Amino acid sequence: MPLIPRAALGRRLTALVCAATVLAGASGCATDRSAHRAHSRHESGPADETGPVPTGTWAGAGEPVRTSESVLQIVAHPDDDLFFLNPETAQSLRSGRPLTTVFLTSGEGDGVNAPRKNVRGAAAPARKRGERGDKAVYTEARQNGIRAAYAEMATGDRDAAWRRTVLRTAGGGRAELDTLRGHPDVRLVWNLLREAGSLTKHRPHSLYGLWTGETRRLGSQLSSAGPVTGNFHYTRAQLVDTLVGYLQRFRPTQIRMQDPTPGRLDRNGKYADHQDHFAGARFVQEALVRHADDAARGRAPHFTVSTYLGYFNGGLPHVLGGRTARGKLRTLETYAWADRAERACRYAAGCGDLKMVPSTQHLGWSHGIRHTDGESTAWLRAAKDGSLTAYSVLDGRIAVRHRPAGTGARWDAPTLLPATGIDPSLTSVDLPDGRTALFGTRTVTEDGPGGYRKEVGWTVQAAGGSGGSGFGPWQSLGTPEPGDLAGLSDISAPAVAVTPDGTVTAVVRTSRHQLSARTRQPDGTWTPWQALGGTGLHGAPSAGVDEGGRLYVFATTAKTVLAWTRPSSGGALSGPRATGLPAVTGRVAVHPDGHAAVRLHMRAPVTGHVRTARIGAAALGDASGSSAPVRPARVTDLGGAAGYGPVSATPLPDGRTLLAARAGNGDLQTAVVDERRGRTGRVQPAAARVRWSRTGFLFAGAPASVPAPGGRGGDVAVLGLDGRLYWARTGTQGTAGWRAA
Repeated sequence: MPLIPRAALGRRLTALVCAATVLAGASGCATDRSAHRAHSRHESGPADETGPVPTGTWAGAGEPVRTSESVLQIVAHPDDDLFFLNPETAQSLRSGRPLTTVFLTSGEGDGVNAPRKNVRGAAAPARKRGERGDKAVYTEARQNGIRAAYAEMATGDRDAAWRRTVLRTAGGGRAELDTLRGHPDVRLVWNLLREAGSLTKHRPHSLYGLWTGETRRLGSQLSSAGPVTGNFHYTRAQLVDTLVGYLQRFRPTQIRMQDPTPGRLDRNGKYADHQDHFAGARFVQEALVRHADDAARGRAPHFTVSTYLGYFNGGLPHVLGGRTARGKLRTLETYAWADRAERACRYAAGCGDLKMVPSTQHLGWSHGIRHTDGESTAWLRAAKDGSLTAYSVLDGRIAVRHRPAGTGARWDAPTLLPATGIDPSLTSVDLPDGRTALFGTRTVTEDGPGGYRKEVGWTVQAAGGSGGSGFGPWQSLGTPEPGDLAGLSDISAPAVAVTPDGTVTAVVRTSRHQLSARTRQPDGTWTPWQALGGTGLHGAPSAGVDEGGRLYVFATTAKTVLAWTRPSSGGALSGPRATGLPAVTGRVAVHPDGHAAVRLHMRAPVTGHVRTARIGAAALGDASGSSAPVRPARVTDLGGAAGYGPVSATPLPDGRTLLAARAGNGDLQTAVVDERRGRTGRVQPAAARVRWSRTGFLFAGAPASVPAPGGRGGDVAVLGLDGRLYWARTGTQGTAGWRAA
């Protein structure tokens, strides 16, 4: 079982060992319950509504937005969706839009539906010594638990009936297709392949062995009571064909998948996630490349992709609190048949996964959700003439949408740039000559397993280009990684900043949980990758420039935020330096706040509240701990609706700041706050004074915002789960409401 990196030792080491063996089908074990009780005492946050509900002026003006998405989730094992994709699975089910989940393997484990040893709170006693398992029966029990969990999320009734049928796959095998009766758009697909049976040990007959070519074909594991009765196998090509077939059949506008590049652990070099998780995700990537061709030819709808962190959640601060976390845990308990003593089961195989004891084994997974890509908030640009341009990723290609200046102007249809394989997170920056440059990462799959890699790259407008036109070819900046095997290509999306002299700096977090940077000099030449150090960094870094021209880079650990700086006179980035900030749960937003400081916006653990702090270079200390920050930053709590994910923060011409961020139930929350020096939090806690508004629809990635033309408020935009752009403008008289581009 992978252990957590150096930044998260202690209870997390024991916790993750126990949790991963449970998910691998090996055992159950208890965790440090005192830590769990301590967390419960501090759990708070606003109630999580049963679904996105429009509130406030942002949602109240204009007609309510009705999106038309179809979501396809593809995970390795039964319960990966409940641990790592939820609460977004439940949000989609409550929205009433189509949702299909594909389980690549049966997750059969050792076939014994019981903990390896007695666990306090378990619904079943420990397995007997020498007990032989039945993998088909255990597979059926896990399926029954998943069906109950989905039925409960969708209808409130875990016993709602399902229709179980056989699906012929495009790869020549058979799958089971389950449809919730009365809800034909709620579907489960059991792909029925064998699992690896180990998190990190060498298992040639596995998804990873099939992906690398070590095994030529992978066999099936059927359930004891399912409609598929004949065994089959898939070659590598047949599995990709099968996945392409699912994409063609269910026609998703959003694909959710596990992290294909989870990295390795610092202390022992083992995989940081289950080998089935990232191997399955890499098969999905290959299928998406082919499916993107169908979308380009109009044979499939445009689609977005979201990727999710796995086991690593257990060693990071809890993201979710309040009803959101309790709702996620309740679903896990339904899956685990936690009330077995009080609830009879009509199925011979059992009604859930008795290896799991969610109330003691969730280890942060039930209180966590993290996207591993798509978290940039710098993808909307405003030109001096009042026009807007949005840069997103559709079908693995950069999509450019432009809205000319003028009150009656309409957005153009998206133009897709030629480069393929672009990952979801895209950052735009303005160059000193007025052109726009776009930065991101590209995953290379076409060279086969031996050539798989994730590279940083960019594209820039040609001279004379304006708005969304004139972009040149995608240019690779390479990667600081020595190769895929070294760290599973685990690099973050780049943080990018441009200083007044025209220097462009791109910074990534590497698989060694440190930072590395490349710099484009004013003469247009790029320096090689430069290691910047750091320890235990996670997620993507952030960058910004103060009004005096000093560059700041921020990266998060499990306990705090670290900083690197470069003076306005130039030179190398120096750091890491201590900020004195407490733990946060994701990427921080950075914007200038005076001549010698920047302002950060970030998420608080558990509550999900938005917090803000002003950081100046003079207040930073030695990150080694030998000295404290000279002036520890004062952190102000701005409240919010128990959300998660990055915060978009845009200074407005009147001195206020427009904030936009995901709420706990998945829709967008916005607020305009006065953060001018000496005002925030002076009279009463800022959270008591900030009024957050809600939109009422789900979205992909992160929001983006810019000042509106003529100093008339701000514009904010999101990408809906249907792949369409939605935007709204706010001013002194409120907003014109949300509209589809």
